[in-house]
Amino acid sequence: MLNTILISVLIVAICLVFLGVKILFSKEGKFPNTHISGSKAMREKGIGCVQSQDREARKRNQWSFKDMEETVKNSLN
Repeated sequence: MLNTILISVLIVAICLVFLGVKILFSKEGKFPNTHISGSKAMREKGIGCVQSQDREARKRNQWSFKDMEETVKNSLN
């Protein structure tokens, strides 16, 4: 059983080293930006991060007449 655990730990360690080769051995060693706003194709389509959209929605004045009017219209439809 100890052999199995040691072999498993060794395999996981080797995999981690292989995953980090580009990061460890290149001059620009950094993790890729996998955030949705980091994707050029998503930005071109106008698709953004839900956290950013939420932050911008919270910036709007929730008590402005225009927003209240839109809310009432949407609730009646």
